[in-house]
Amino acid sequence: MANKIIRDELKTRGVRHWELAHELGVSEQTLVRWLRFELSEDRQLEMLMKIEEIAKRKERSFETERKE
Repeated sequence: MANKIIRDELKTRGVRHWELAHELGVSEQTLVRWLRFELSEDRQLEMLMKIEEIAKRKERSFETERKE
C-alpha cells in the first residue's frame, strides 16, 4: 500500500483526511488521490509534520476542555 507511514500516522494520531487536507490547502479528494501513489520524501515529511501539528492542537484543545 502506497504511503503506509502517512496512513498509519493519520490513524494512530486520530487525524482525519479532511483535517490534513485543510492544513495542506487542498481538497480532501486531492489528498486521497495523492495517497494512491508513493509520494516523494519531502511531501511525506511535510504531511507528517502537519499531522503532528494537528494532533498536538487537538490534544491541547482536549486538555483545555477537561480543565473547564
